[in-house]
Amino acid sequence: MVQTASLFNQLLRHFPRTEFEALVKETKAERHARGFTCWGQFVAMLFCHLAHADSLRLICNGLSCCLGKLKHLGIAEAPSKSNLSYANKHRPAELFRKVFWKVLDRFRGESMLGRSQKPFRFNNKLLSLDSTTISLCLSLFPWAEFKKVKGGVKAHVLLDHDDYMPQFIHFTTASHSDVKAAHALPIQRGSIVAMDRAYIDYDLWAKWTTQGVFFVTRLRRDLNINVIENYRVPKNRNIQSDQLISLSSAQGQRECPFPLRRIEVWNPELQETIVLLTNHLTFGASTIADIYRQRWQIEVFFKALKQNLKIKTFVGTSENALLIQIWTALIAMLLLRWLHFLCKRNWSFSNLANLLRMNLFTYRDLKAWLDDPLATPPLQPHQLDINWS
Repeated sequence: MVQTASLFNQLLRHFPRTEFEALVKETKAERHARGFTCWGQFVAMLFCHLAHADSLRLICNGLSCCLGKLKHLGIAEAPSKSNLSYANKHRPAELFRKVFWKVLDRFRGESMLGRSQKPFRFNNKLLSLDSTTISLCLSLFPWAEFKKVKGGVKAHVLLDHDDYMPQFIHFTTASHSDVKAAHALPIQRGSIVAMDRAYIDYDLWAKWTTQGVFFVTRLRRDLNINVIENYRVPKNRNIQSDQLISLSSAQGQRECPFPLRRIEVWNPELQETIVLLTNHLTFGASTIADIYRQRWQIEVFFKALKQNLKIKTFVGTSENALLIQIWTALIAMLLLRWLHFLCKRNWSFSNLANLLRMNLFTYRDLKAWLDDPLATPPLQPHQLDINWS
């Protein structure tokens, strides 16, 4: 007889109940609560993402089908639709935001996410900055007005290339400016930020240059510049020009009077020239081009989040319910990243997410399951009695 717990239970062990309850107390999330706990809400919302349950009915019925297996998750019974809906509407999303950052800090501190294989020798922290819009129906989400017949929420993300997980996340309505969100970023001195043309702002460039933060962005062709010096272009590379420049417009000279570099790079895949701008004056032009190419990792992060977790359809229409679903999606994403790092097989991220969905309540050792996900589970699993106090 095999003594083990379900895969879902083993994932939940990364959220110690004492730590979770301390955050509940800190955010006063269970004030006036009767019966249905924040832990039960958390388990239900994680089940929503990991099991691809995209409605209150599917979440509650899915957990009800596993009634004999819920005790080891720390809940006595499946929640009702009304209890889960009420909790998502009224309990603060701040609780799940704090849970995400707390667990992410612990995973990073224990090197549980591994380190990315960056093709660089420099020691600067490499970050990518971008935003993604989650479209909403305006009649159901009137607080998220974006266009006449369309609503939306925008997630502003600063991605850390050490583990391809966020270093900063901020949610706004879709009409909020990307540049305004960028000004609020706490960025460490010496970091390099790769970003697209949405962040062309003289004040932002000057602020980061003064703070010792480097940036690499794509440039508009209509920007007025003065060429100070032309650098030598490396041979057998796709670099077409490398120039030291200054902004020539009155606004540019007033708001950003610092020297910058303008680099033209030939993109053989799209058969076009890309013009880059950076305030880093010492790296080689090829290195700057490779840094901007790494910006694609944040697009991969957004794609994985939207395709594998439930953030396109929502189980609540209030702003708080939506934020709870997004924060719990990020927590589920963190768990999947950890599993993907541990997995010895060459599974894609989406294949791993789908296999886990079908095996959440399979009684096998988690690491043994990762080594051989298609093996036959034990016929007579012995449920361990877990003390959740």
